[in-house]
Parts: sequence; structure tokens; C-alpha cells
Amino acid sequence: MVVNVVVLDYGSGNLRSAERALARAGAEVSVTADFKAAMEADGLVVPGVGAFSACMRGLKAVRGEQVIGRRLAGGRPVLGICVGMQILFAEGVEHGEHTEGCGEWPGVVERLDAPILPHMGWNTVQAPEGSVLFAGLDAATRFYFVHSYGVRKFDLEAGPGFAQPLVTWAEHGVPFVAAVENGPLMATQFHPEKSGDAGAVLLKNWLGTL
Repeated sequence: MVVNVVVLDYGSGNLRSAERALARAGAEVSVTADFKAAMEADGLVVPGVGAFSACMRGLKAVRGEQVIGRRLAGGRPVLGICVGMQILFAEGVEHGEHTEGCGEWPGVVERLDAPILPHMGWNTVQAPEGSVLFAGLDAATRFYFVHSYGVRKFDLEAGPGFAQPLVTWAEHGVPFVAAVENGPLMATQFHPEKSGDAGAVLLKNWLGTL
């Protein structure tokens, strides 16, 4: 069965790269800001590059935070990529500016404490046992990152009615969250659409959950 995926167009992200990668992975893909299409798709991909605050402004301009919230309330899958992952957290702090995020997860997106920024290039990750996104990929697999900010602490615990999220970590100067799997909400700090064969496997794994 071919699944329908919308890449949310809110003025940020590698839209065409994501579209092509998802199509190669077997999805029927459209790039749009249309609220109804984004709500009804089998899967929604939220990309993002640049500043946290600018991404949040763009997202709100197309009611993207409402789409994300409503989809998740109905158990409908969402995948965030790069800053599209970061805006899912409670807050972003850049150059002293605090910006409220979507608040789907607690946590602060802040500048990494590393000798060289941005963190640009290929890096390994430490995926937890039971990961769906990283199924079939070994610990030596590398993914492509481009970022200076990240989430250094993930505090969401298991509770009544929901399981402990699976958090994948990477390191650049300090450990940071590289991916999260939390029921219908999944996200990666790295760019699977720029990560070659490894990224293609990850996207196929995500499409398999739809």
C-alpha cells in the first residue's frame, strides 16, 4: 500500500530534498501549507533550517502548530527534521532570545558547548534498544548533521497511558538528543534526506509505521 505524506511548507527546510527522499523511499509526497491536506495525510513531515524563532513564526503563519497538535491528539504520525525537531520542544534560546516552541516535549533548545560550531558533517548516534527508526542500522552508521543548537536534557518520563519515549543520543562537545520516538511523534536532529543509504533506511522504517 502506498502511503500519502505531506511535507509541511511553512517557509523553512529542505523541502524538495525531503520530498525526493520520501518519494524514493516509496511514499506519495506533496509539499504544501494546506491545513486540510496536512491534517488528512497518512504522515506529516515538518522540516526546518535556520533560527528557532523564525521557524516558529513561519509555523504559526500556516497554523502548523495546530496541525501538529491535532494530528497527535488523534494518534496520527508526525516526523520532525532538524529545526523541525527542535520546535517540538518547550523553548528555544538563541542569542539571549527565548522563544516558545510547540511544547510537545519538555526541554530547552540551546547552543551546544563545543569547540567548533556549527556541528556540520557525519556523526554516529547511540540508538536505544527497541528503536523502530534505526532498525537494521548498526552502531557505526553515520548521519549528516548541520546545527549549532540542540537539546541536552530529555526529561519526559513514562506515565499512565504512555510508554517511555525512546531517545537516541549523539555527541559534539557535549551529548545531545539526536532523535526521539514517542508514539506517533518522531523526530531527528540530523537530516535523513541528506544521509545517503542510512537516511533512506530510516525513512523507510518511518513510512512502515504509517
